[in-house]
Parts: sequence; C-alpha cells; structure tokens
Amino acid sequence: MGALDGIRVLDFGRYVAGPYCATLLGDFGADVIRIERRGGGEDRFLGPVAESGDGAMFLQLGRNKRSITFNPRADGAAQLRSRLIETADVVVVNVPPQTLGKMGLDYETLTAIKPDIILASVSSFGPKGPWSDRPGFDSVGQAMSGAQYLTGNGDVPIRTPITWVDHATAVYSAFGVMMALFERQRTGKGQQVDSSLLGSALAYSSTSIIEEAMTAIGRKAIGNRSFLNGPTDTFATTDGWIVTQVVGNSLFKRWAGLMEEPHWLDDPRFASDTLRGENGELLSERTARWCETRTSQQALDELAAANIPAGPVLSPKQAMEHEQVAGMDFVAPTYVPHLGRDAPLTRPPVDLQANPATIRTPPPAIGEHNEQVLAELGYSAEEIAKMVSDGVV
Repeated sequence: MGALDGIRVLDFGRYVAGPYCATLLGDFGADVIRIERRGGGEDRFLGPVAESGDGAMFLQLGRNKRSITFNPRADGAAQLRSRLIETADVVVVNVPPQTLGKMGLDYETLTAIKPDIILASVSSFGPKGPWSDRPGFDSVGQAMSGAQYLTGNGDVPIRTPITWVDHATAVYSAFGVMMALFERQRTGKGQQVDSSLLGSALAYSSTSIIEEAMTAIGRKAIGNRSFLNGPTDTFATTDGWIVTQVVGNSLFKRWAGLMEEPHWLDDPRFASDTLRGENGELLSERTARWCETRTSQQALDELAAANIPAGPVLSPKQAMEHEQVAGMDFVAPTYVPHLGRDAPLTRPPVDLQANPATIRTPPPAIGEHNEQVLAELGYSAEEIAKMVSDGVV
C-alpha cells in the first residue's frame, strides 16, 4: 500500500517541473491523472525515442499516471473540469501565475468547487515581482542564479544539459504538497503551494551567493576544480576520466599518503580547505600526473583503498550499465504497451521502508484512460461518446 493511497492528483503540468512533482506523488501511491490536449501535449514528444513520437522525458515523467485528453475551449469542457476538481485533492499546474485564472485553475476558482483543495502552482519566477508573468525554462534559472556564470573555464558561461533547476523545483513542489496534505489532516483546510524555477536555482546556489554578498570575493569560473577544497577535479587516465573530491584535513592527509609525498602536509599553502581551494591548481597538477599512468579502474581502486571519494566519468550508456546502478536497481526496465517495448525508467530515488515507492504502471498513451476516468466521474457511455464527438476529449 502506497503512503499516498487515496490521494488524487490532477496533473496539468507541462515539460518537467510540474509533471515531475506529480510523478513523485504518484510513485508513492497517489492516483495521478495527466490532463493533456487532444493529440498530446508538446512535452510528450520532446526527444523522440519511438515511432509514436513519444520522447524520453515523457516516458520517465509519465509513469504511474493515467492520461485523459481535454480541450478547455470546447462546449462542455467547464463541466468536465469541475467534475475532475470535485474528486481531486491536489491540482498541479506550471504556468505564469496570471494564466491560472484564464485556465479556471486559480485557487479561488478551485476552492469554490472543492474547499479543501491543494493547488501546487509552479512558475518560472514566482507570483510576485516585475517578472512574475514572464515565461522561463531551466536554462534561465541556471543563468540567473549565478550557476552558469561559475561553470566552465571562464571564457563562455556553460549551462549543464541536465535540467537540475526543473527537477529541483519539482522536488520542492512535491515537498510543499506533502506539507499541505499534512496540514490539511490537522485543520481540514487546503492551501496554495507556490514554487519557482528561480527560487529553486537560488536555493541550490546559495553558498556562492552568501559568500559573494559577505566577502565580495568575485569568483570566476575555474573549470572542474572546487573553490572551497582540493584536489577536487576531473582527471584523465589511460582509458577515460575520473573525478576526485578531497574535503577536510583527514582526507587531504590520506591523499598525501597515496601520493607518497608527506611534504604537502607541511606546506602552508595547503593548511586548510580554503587554502587548498585557492591553490588547487597545484594539487590538480600532481593528481593529474598520478592518474595519467593508471587506468580508470586502477586509479579508482587505489583511491577507494585510501578511502578517498572518487568516481568515473560515465556516458549515459555507461551510467545505465554501471555495477552500482545495477546493484541498487536504480534502472527499472518497464514494458510500455503502446510502444511494444521496454523503456529503461529510472526508479524513484527515495524509498520509505514501510511504503516503498514503486513504478506500478507504465507511461500512458494519449488519452488512454479517457473512458475509464470519465466513467468514474459518472458519465454514461453515451455522454462519453458525445464528449468525443464534441471535441471535449
């Protein structure tokens, strides 16, 4: 039994932040209904990996959801939206806050239909301020939080193609929904939960922001080295690349022992993490010479024996095949009926011992559950057929 059994979530989200929030809730047992336009939402087809056009992102974020199609402009659409809301505990939407009212999904409209509803509103910049009505994506959050400025070698700011801002916002939003559900148990009242890409990106970048505000240090990008410790960097081996991260005096002592060069411990330039960060180029040069004579496996085995954090730089294919990924069952091959093949979904990254998260159902086809969900709402077969002919679903 999932921890969220009995909770119904309406997922009006698009792309990553909203849909992944709903996915996380579904992983723990919530009944998540994905509501997308007829023909499928644009996020379904991003990065296509199948003849149907379904994309990798949708396959990952569509698990544990039922899909219904919905045309909000069709006659009868308002009634269907109201019936859905009447049965829901949580509504997830990610659009600019000013757009919620146009969609009939603002908190006031929702509570008029379901007084204890919880609205998870995910936006780019939040509900206040001069940019509140502007659209944005993950890369904008990376750029505006200082993260992109500090990434790269100092010539061109580099963003990561991994959408960490989107995913962080989804996690914060899901966390907020859980707090709101907990509060509702105590008070019987719902509430609006706001999260934003910019807020999440700033929260993740807060160390650099605080440091700059209080010291005016003026950090610049320094590649893969760390500002705050060392040797932390990416190093070439005879057959690939590895990373190390040395933080704290005890780890640095073990590193010096591995290098068989205790003189590093007596050098005042490396007496603390801060100083090792400031003089990290020298530490990286020494570690690079050590790595260049070893295979990745040899280097990682010796680093592990010295109890120094390290790992290989893996391609997506190598990551999926790594022994630790397999040992933890992080990748769950899941058969997707409408594709006729397995998709290697990444299973939920957090578990509850008593109520573990699971992938119960594969990502759905477009409108796969139209009849099922509409019948649950009380529509007859004739009414459902008319809604299809009228273009409502």
